Amino acid sequence: MARSEKVQMRFRAVVLGFAAAVLAVGAAGAQGAGDLYKGKNVDLYVGFSAGGGYDLYARAVARYLGRHLPGNPTVTPKNMDGAGSLRLANWLYNLAPKDGLSLGTLARGTAFDPLFGSTQAQFNASKYNWIGSANNEVSTCVLWATSGVTTMDDLLSKPTIMGGSGGAADTDQFVYVMNGVLGTKIKLVQGYPGGNEVNLAMERGEVQGRCGWSWSSLKTTHPEWLKDKKVTVPVQLSLTRHAQLPNTPLIMDYAKTDEDKQILRLVFARNVMGRPFVAPPGLPADRVAALRTAFADTMADKEFLSEAGKIDLEINPVSGDEIQSLVADAYKTPPEIVKRTADLLKGPK
Repeated sequence: MARSEKVQMRFRAVVLGFAAAVLAVGAAGAQGAGDLYKGKNVDLYVGFSAGGGYDLYARAVARYLGRHLPGNPTVTPKNMDGAGSLRLANWLYNLAPKDGLSLGTLARGTAFDPLFGSTQAQFNASKYNWIGSANNEVSTCVLWATSGVTTMDDLLSKPTIMGGSGGAADTDQFVYVMNGVLGTKIKLVQGYPGGNEVNLAMERGEVQGRCGWSWSSLKTTHPEWLKDKKVTVPVQLSLTRHAQLPNTPLIMDYAKTDEDKQILRLVFARNVMGRPFVAPPGLPADRVAALRTAFADTMADKEFLSEAGKIDLEINPVSGDEIQSLVADAYKTPPEIVKRTADLLKGPK
């Protein structure tokens, strides 16, 4: 059996187990979900403008999700961009109807904004109803092959110049945490407009590498760099290894204390959430079950997977139940750990 099929089977088992428990409330609840969605329209809001990665995932999901919801409603993607999806997060939590007809997809780090002291984040992410994610994003550090820095041990012992695209970006924040928690010797050159400009800087020799680059993006946008061995990947920045990188060490392996592990888990949990889909708090249990089951079925839909493959969308799904637990655990993190993590993410003073 292929790995992708095993992933889909495990994913469906988790979600369907949850759905079976919830639907034990009786046939009336299931019928209610069917009545709700039949002839209705489900709005799937995207927290970013059209054309980006989150938008592509949302529109692909929207084309198939309605097929698997009771009553087969139309699912319409709509963009509600602003503040890196924070505008949508606040709207879903405070204003969106609690009837299962309004969903959203948020930046994977948005759920943790309130924990880190954002006064603009007007929500408690553990109270959302998380529906699932199409992808468990494994981020990486990437180094130009001629830099002389090829391993995580090199990053811990050799001064290394990395490119960054802004204090709130993964390229910068992940470096802050690695330097502050593990003692890597990375010097960050900031001010690049985005990841593409950092990549060009690597080619020109201005910087030796970058951190905070998703493996799925690297292999899709620059497969020739990997094929020609122009770059090396010394470490994976996530909570679990990517199946395609079995011999590349995981950042969690370098934590020396329980406090280090808690900080790294709090920072890199966002990658597990990948491209998360979420519903407002307060939905009836049968609606949540219907949405999660439909999402799981979409992730296993052969036509959906075929389309995703054609447009280079990596599908490595995470169930809504898994995300719910991940976020709940994050919100239980001791305050002193949260404070230290928040301070690290601000960068050196």
